[in-house]
Amino acid sequence: MQFTVAIDGPAAAGKGTIARAVAQRFGFAHLDTGLLYRAVGRRVLDGTPADIAAATLKHRDITREDLRTPEVSDAASQVAALPEVRSALVLFQQEFAKRDGGAVLDGRDIGTVICPEAEVKLFVTASAEVRAHRRWLELTKAGHDVEEAQVLEDVKERDERDSTRKDAPLRPADDATLLDTSDLPVEEATDAAIQSVARILGEKT
Repeated sequence: MQFTVAIDGPAAAGKGTIARAVAQRFGFAHLDTGLLYRAVGRRVLDGTPADIAAATLKHRDITREDLRTPEVSDAASQVAALPEVRSALVLFQQEFAKRDGGAVLDGRDIGTVICPEAEVKLFVTASAEVRAHRRWLELTKAGHDVEEAQVLEDVKERDERDSTRKDAPLRPADDATLLDTSDLPVEEATDAAIQSVARILGEKT
């Protein structure tokens, strides 16, 4: 059985947590597509041209332990705006989405570009202030010395870059279900996502 769940949204909105929970609940494979761009960004920082880094990406590149730093996050956003990088990674994502047994992909253009025919589309968002606080807590817990105000500025800059790029800008698909996690506990957001998938899955089986 092929069944695709597309989960999009800006940084630190909670889409990764929700995607992992949905995948676990239904036994679907999960792909955090942001890791693909982080891995390309990391390779660019290491000196590899962006187009070559994307075209030669290996599994080991997306399992590195240094992909969650602010530096890599910024590099990922920058390379994600490059058409040659996006086109090189589209096929990888689409093939993953078609695997038997179901797949959950989370990113920024899954429901609009990568899998426009996905059976379930969710757009997970939250205010910039809430997302910046979450990211700040995550970074400080990991030992990074950053100011929350700077994290907020970075979040807003990335939102602007992601939503205004010419190639595959961040936006909800027309038929996506919106989940705003600004004031919604992650458990409730996850339950809502699972219910959306269960409803459509039940209709197809």
